[in-house]
Amino acid sequence: MRKFVSGIVAACALLGTSVSATAGPVMDDIVKTGELRVCFDAGYMPFEMKSKNGSFVGFDIDIGKMMARQMGVKYVPVNTAWDGIIPTLLTGKCHIINAGMTINAQRNMRVNFAEPYIIVGQTILLNPELEGKIKSYKDLNNSKYTIATKLGTTGEQAIKRMISKAKLNVFETQSDAVLEVANGKADAFIYDMPFNAIYASQNSGKVVHLEQPFTYEPLGWAVAQGDMDMLNFLNNFLRQIKGDGTYERIYDKWFKDNSWLSQVQ
Repeated sequence: MRKFVSGIVAACALLGTSVSATAGPVMDDIVKTGELRVCFDAGYMPFEMKSKNGSFVGFDIDIGKMMARQMGVKYVPVNTAWDGIIPTLLTGKCHIINAGMTINAQRNMRVNFAEPYIIVGQTILLNPELEGKIKSYKDLNNSKYTIATKLGTTGEQAIKRMISKAKLNVFETQSDAVLEVANGKADAFIYDMPFNAIYASQNSGKVVHLEQPFTYEPLGWAVAQGDMDMLNFLNNFLRQIKGDGTYERIYDKWFKDNSWLSQVQ
């Protein structure tokens, strides 16, 4: 792929044109810098995490590295606070958001999404004292219950939309929010299914996982609006790795095997 990209640049030079004349601004910048800058917010298991040695690991990280490798460029991680991740993309500090971001209407008004690369949903981690009493999100829709979640997430939106009678406590990180339940300070924690499943397996007895998602949430890669060339690349890349087995291999590594847990902080 590196030779292919170099060939594009050489061909354009011979024709007296620039790369920007044949590619959108994001792809143009990737070619010129030799880098794929990828935004994410480390801490979302198993999508993007910081390992004990300080490197970034996870499902999204592996896919991002594979994407850069197939482009023939360097993978550059851009760890970004969640509430600033879209502005970071729109100001050009990264080329793509690959961060377990749910596709929804409000975000889609600011960015373009490629086709979903995985489907998840919100699930519930309960205080063990409520096991058997709470069987679905509907049972939590009562002012006597306190629910914790991470600020600015689809979990927060789901609570406000579907469980509005309960008291809502939001936190800067999912780790702080889920501790409210583990420490008995909240009745439930609502967040994305993959994180909850892993947390429940690590904290047996401290939380109870109601593992059936009660929302439908497709996750997608986000780019700046108007760049159809980058969207075309992303959709074809996804189709390729799902077709040749690469996606399944990476998925199984992070979702069906927990040996990676020893790597992370």
